[in-house]
Amino acid sequence: MLNATATPSKWIFLFLLSALFCNTDAFTSRSIVIPSGFTTTTTIKRTKMWELSERKPFITGNWKMNPKSRTEAIDLAQGIVNCIKSDNKSDVGLFVPFPFLDSVKNVVGDSIIVGAEMVTPELSGAFTGGVSPLMLKSIGVTLALVGHSERRTINKETDEDIHAQCRILVEQEMNVILCIGESLEEFEKDLAPAVCAVQLKKALAGMTAEEVTSHITIAYEPVWAIGTGKVATPKIAQTVHETIRGIVRDMYDDDVAARIRILYGGSVTPDSVDGLLSQPDIDGALVGGASLSSNSFGRIINFQPPSRRRRALRRIRRTLLFWRQ
Repeated sequence: MLNATATPSKWIFLFLLSALFCNTDAFTSRSIVIPSGFTTTTTIKRTKMWELSERKPFITGNWKMNPKSRTEAIDLAQGIVNCIKSDNKSDVGLFVPFPFLDSVKNVVGDSIIVGAEMVTPELSGAFTGGVSPLMLKSIGVTLALVGHSERRTINKETDEDIHAQCRILVEQEMNVILCIGESLEEFEKDLAPAVCAVQLKKALAGMTAEEVTSHITIAYEPVWAIGTGKVATPKIAQTVHETIRGIVRDMYDDDVAARIRILYGGSVTPDSVDGLLSQPDIDGALVGGASLSSNSFGRIINFQPPSRRRRALRRIRRTLLFWRQ
């Protein structure tokens, strides 16, 4: 039993301990204006320290239409494998052009999950140039990237196309990294939460909580930061990631929101990765250009996680800021 005569400093100490380790219900609500004109309120629930430890970091690289030859792809893959430290605590993935998938898989073995950069949402048929989930599974590929901003803009993939890709991959017991994110114009108009909400809800429409937790990883990629060298500050990225987790919570429940991994993908570099992944709702990275250098990508894979003390201090600070509001 607590001593009723405890000094104020002891009460403050006990409060901070409870904020760190107890199941507190610290909520905020944020109204999001959706472009179509209606408003939804998303509950933002602060991430607890034990939730951080449950979500294993996931560092992924997207080679896009690189490198130029199979030989270069093999050499790059081998170089990346050589950079992964023996005590690495993250899942590592590579999205590779179709012609190199088999060769890269043979090189990396079990050390890296190799995925496809897109998929055709059909199992077979008259779809010239298409690559089906069954084709990918036949060579041992069970992960695909869906909704990347370049596919949305250059290839004109719609929200409906992206939902169809997610749906067929999940039906085939395959895994998805679903990309969502806003343009520079939308960011400047403070529409990032609204854009992410629309893209996420359309992509996951009709999916169960079990399907989402078992097969879906989300990648937030602000379009204005892709290939431009611009990076959302850790604070900006964390704010959007926290909002995305709140959207998932509203769509499903606390458990799904706590378990789903949300990656950041916007010109991640060796210089920016530590700050980004120190944030409580950023669970990994989707890396573009830097994944084409084994040294750069190796540094990102082996990012320096914050110490337990730093995480505790951050949690204290977040709690105090919440109660100050």
